[in-house]
Amino acid sequence: MNKKALIERRDENKMSILLVEDDALLGEGLCAGLGQYQHNVVWAKNGEKAWNVLQTDSFDIVILDLGLPKLSGKDVLKKMRSKKMETPVIILTACDDKEDLISGLDVGADDYVVKPFSLEELCARIRAILRRKPSCIEPNIIVGDIVLEPTTRLIFKSGKKICLARRAFVLMRILMENVGHVLTKERIMQKVYGWGDNINSNALEVHIHTLRKNFGGKAISTIRGIGYKLEKPKNRGY
Repeated sequence: MNKKALIERRDENKMSILLVEDDALLGEGLCAGLGQYQHNVVWAKNGEKAWNVLQTDSFDIVILDLGLPKLSGKDVLKKMRSKKMETPVIILTACDDKEDLISGLDVGADDYVVKPFSLEELCARIRAILRRKPSCIEPNIIVGDIVLEPTTRLIFKSGKKICLARRAFVLMRILMENVGHVLTKERIMQKVYGWGDNINSNALEVHIHTLRKNFGGKAISTIRGIGYKLEKPKNRGY
């Protein structure tokens, strides 16, 4: 297979992966290796950060180390399954941690790899899991002339693609899902950032400014002392 064909084949199988690993050397190696296959990898270095990310973003698969600081991998997995998050999970475990491995599978992991492992083995297990998982396509969210595609993480206005940073995209999704309803700043901040993040005091206002710039100044109203609201569009657009 020539280089061009290989790149095209890899692109067809491109996935969004959450890697949860506190070992810097292993994490860097996996990010680089999976990146060679054109996968989009988000790396969380502790369990608490991983849980925050999972509450705002969706992934095709999660690669989860069990021995994590702040929140163990098993606790992250328990939280995922208790919230009905069905994202496939591959756990990483040391060869002498059989009890942790068994308990991880019992609380909802789909597969495991034992350290040390090869990138080829990990990728094969990822492919195997995704082959046996039914496809789950979230319906598009449509408000006036704005179309948000949760599955592809794309957003369009009047057919034109709008490029947004990850958190601005999450914020717009929350507003679109609650069009016409006032959302408090506290609720928005919790959903966009999760708990435990260090948040700049004007970060939310910056994202709101970005959204107004892209979707119209009258699209999002400020409810003084409370929060924000995405207005219902007049006719088709704003």
